[in-house]
Amino acid sequence: MNKRTFHCDDHVIVLFGATGDLAKRKLLPGLYHLAASGLMPENYRVIGTAPAKFALSDKEFKAHAKAAATEFGDLKPRGQVWNDFVDKLSFGAADPDDPHPLLDKLAEAEKEIGTCQRLYHLAIPPDAAPSVIKMLGDTGMSDNANVICEKPFGTDYASAKKLDDTLHVCFDESQIFRIDHFLGKESVDNILALRFANGLFEPIWNRDHVSSVQIDVPESISIEGRAQFFEETGTYRDMIVTHLLQVLGFVAMEPPNMITAKALRDEKSKVYDAMPEIDPKHVVRGQYNGYRDEKGVAKNSDTETFIAMKVEIDNWRWSGVPFYLRSGKSMAQRRQTVTLSFKQPTLRMFPIDVGMMKGGRGNALTIDFDDPGWIAINFWAKEPGADMRLGRAEMTFKYEDSFQSQHGLEGYERLILLAMRGDQSLFTRSDGIERLWEISTPLLKKPPKVQPYEPGSWGPESIDKLIAPHHWHLPDGHPGT
Repeated sequence: MNKRTFHCDDHVIVLFGATGDLAKRKLLPGLYHLAASGLMPENYRVIGTAPAKFALSDKEFKAHAKAAATEFGDLKPRGQVWNDFVDKLSFGAADPDDPHPLLDKLAEAEKEIGTCQRLYHLAIPPDAAPSVIKMLGDTGMSDNANVICEKPFGTDYASAKKLDDTLHVCFDESQIFRIDHFLGKESVDNILALRFANGLFEPIWNRDHVSSVQIDVPESISIEGRAQFFEETGTYRDMIVTHLLQVLGFVAMEPPNMITAKALRDEKSKVYDAMPEIDPKHVVRGQYNGYRDEKGVAKNSDTETFIAMKVEIDNWRWSGVPFYLRSGKSMAQRRQTVTLSFKQPTLRMFPIDVGMMKGGRGNALTIDFDDPGWIAINFWAKEPGADMRLGRAEMTFKYEDSFQSQHGLEGYERLILLAMRGDQSLFTRSDGIERLWEISTPLLKKPPKVQPYEPGSWGPESIDKLIAPHHWHLPDGHPGT
């Protein structure tokens, strides 16, 4: 398990918000998994930090990391591998007006390992980020450093632009890694491989053959006690701008001339530049019944826990093809899918019953990007018998059946590794995120009123009108249901 396949410069990694939920669930278990897999630098240190009122001793932080890896990590802490990892952990508190404990720990770590790169992961609330960024600049900690910024990256165009301006005072754009863990998924990257490595698909990936595209990320969980965050954010800011539109960029981009950070991000930005402003008339906002009874939620809250919408891309490849996005809490299933529906042949010579087309499942390509993921192609085939009668058929590729997965990396693990390598391929660039907030402005200014839906459903009934004459592809009978 210790075979090294990637090279990284020696690093000091500083986790802001090290006592928080994200560090506990993802970052600490993820760093341990990277270490056990032989993917960390030869020499590294991990420093946890938080405001002084949440300060831990080194011993307490190591115990905190062990508890996190035990509860949330696939690889449990044991043996020499864990001992080697935990020996590299320390904790230094930092407040904007008193960063000295962190500065001391940073100096101590760099004295131990010599010349190295600094990586700061800001696992902190958005409103805390500006003061932390300023502190990094004022103290010189931003020197020779990269910074990972967590979502949501702003709440509208003005706040995103302001945060970018704050970052650019201390960091060059090449040093900034805006993280979306969806883009760290192997199965999301497989969209690129499916399109650009196979002559079977790229020639038909356009308006001449595709009738509609759906990106569907329903969640079965409720807000789970996160009322304060959700009341300020809502599903559009939490999921659409941050996740679904990022996936859309991969689905809709033109072929890059090479798989590099600049080429990939240039093509994604072209997609966003070609998107008109979002029309609120093409948006359904929903709120599950019982949301207003959650502790911390206003009794007259208009915050959406569900959103479905139609967006367009005005370029040569996609003009006239609707892209439908849907995400929400307390829905019937947890799924993460992209579905391309293909146009019917010009001349339909075979009889197809209306009932056979229920749910819109004619010719379609579905990509499930919920790890480990799968790809399914739906098509018509002749049923056995004397009559020429068509029936649905499906070919499926399952990631877990085709590749060994014991060395696979979870999204956060992969993205942290790429950040240590300085590879921005799967991170969002400032012009891209600012453009998405820009086209969101009409919706944010005049959002349609929320419509109620029952927990365990697929959202408000009006979503069928939104997508007509097309059909939602979930619920369905694809693998994994």
